[in-house]
Amino acid sequence: MTSTHTPVRRPVPGGDVDYETGGHGYATRRRPDPRVAALVHTALGDARTVLNVGAGAGSYEPGDRYVLAVEPSATMRAQRPAGTAPAVDATAEQLPFDDDSFDAAMATVTVHQWSDTLRGLAELRRVARGRVVVLTFDGDALDRFWLAEYAPELIAVERGRYPAIADIADAIGSPADVIEVPIPLDCVDGFTEAYYGRPEQLLDPAVRAAQSAWGFVDETAIARAVGDLRADLASGAWDARHGNLRTQPEFTGSLRLIVGGR
Repeated sequence: MTSTHTPVRRPVPGGDVDYETGGHGYATRRRPDPRVAALVHTALGDARTVLNVGAGAGSYEPGDRYVLAVEPSATMRAQRPAGTAPAVDATAEQLPFDDDSFDAAMATVTVHQWSDTLRGLAELRRVARGRVVVLTFDGDALDRFWLAEYAPELIAVERGRYPAIADIADAIGSPADVIEVPIPLDCVDGFTEAYYGRPEQLLDPAVRAAQSAWGFVDETAIARAVGDLRADLASGAWDARHGNLRTQPEFTGSLRLIVGGR
């Protein structure tokens, strides 16, 4: 039964998640998957200078061109590996750069956390001479993932957080291409759908801690969802319904790549 509890919201200036206290471990659990990264880098085209906004610990930044990162969380900036791009303490909504300062701009798994998504996207469009590349999730496709059976509260919260794909496409340039990104079975970027064929992983609190959505769900609902999943895995009920996913090479869920250019 869906809880009527109001999701926990954190008033933080850089977005809707407090990464100063909850961002530890992202560099370990949320590593860029090389197959997804290849799609992102291809989408950047021949851009030689790239601005990465909401850059976090540096996931998906290309290593073969000049990159400048924007990240408001000191905790996340501290997790950036040695040799990665310099990071500026700023927010998407107020980028401290002149118009057309970069060949391209990118934002990966971050736009749903901005305080004003459309303003932030307008800023990306303003500072990029060419393409703007956004990796995000489609709220309308979240029910494709079996987790909706166990944690409907999480799916409902996520659907409310994710901006509409059409709105993102309109904001970053017309025309814009929207690409459904297949998620590999052994995906190393630990967002929820990455474990579509490895359900046991979602029983691990450390795995869930690297997925911001759980921070918006009541603890009682989390305990029920995890308990139900654990019981179904033990009884074989999960495998009876979804066991084919354990060997399915890819899953087309809600992950989307949106590419807008001038």
